[in-house]
Order: sequence, then C-alpha cells, then structure tokens
Amino acid sequence: MYEFHGWFGISEDPYEDDSRSLKAGVEELRARIDAVRWGSSCKVTLDVFNGLDVVTATGHTNHVGYEAGQLDELLAYIARRFPGSWGMLYDRSDDGDIPNADNAFRVRVMRRGIIEERLDPFLSPCNPVIED
Repeated sequence: MYEFHGWFGISEDPYEDDSRSLKAGVEELRARIDAVRWGSSCKVTLDVFNGLDVVTATGHTNHVGYEAGQLDELLAYIARRFPGSWGMLYDRSDDGDIPNADNAFRVRVMRRGIIEERLDPFLSPCNPVIED
C-alpha cells in the first residue's frame, strides 16, 4: 500500500513575485498537472485560494507505482521553477521502499527551492499516538 497527502503554495520569490512571470509559470504548471493521468485512487490539482496558487496531491494505491515517480518529478519541477514555494508531502509505503518508515510517515518539506526529507513522529499508522 502507498499513501500520500500534500499541499504546496506556489511562489517564485519568498518576498514578492513578478506577477507576469508568475502567471506564465503557473500556466506551465497547470499544463503539467493537466497532463497527469492517474487512476481514480490519486489526484493532483492546482487551485487558487485568496490569490494564492496551491497544488494539492493525494492518493492511496495498492503499491508504489508510476504515480510516485510522477509525483517526485512534479515536486522537483515546482522546487526548481518556483523557488519561493513552500509546503509538505506526507507519504508512507508498506512495500519497504522508504527507509526507517515502518511506523511513520515520511515528510518531504519544500521551502526556498529545496526539498528535505524527515520522518513524522506524530501520524504513526501502526501505533497511533494521536488516538491513544
């Protein structure tokens, strides 16, 4: 089983975007997202909330498949093209392909064009600490 949930605020600069450049970049991003063809178990969208472009991604599949690779490529593109973007993606897999994640979600944190990986200690799927 592979599961992921994430959101990313889209920005070219952490302080002030060039609106013309950002608009053109968001249209390129929208075209990339529109080209994603996942099954009914996964979804990625680009929406606007109070003037902020936000990418959300969520999915739940039987195994890590092509969706995971396409998601990785999309995140790398966002970090490279929009270095002022921020957000996080939680994912987990019982296929054993995420190191040390047998009882934790991996968290990929995006900020200033960099994606860092961590393990989340709070949303353990096997031994929940938020439900005890």
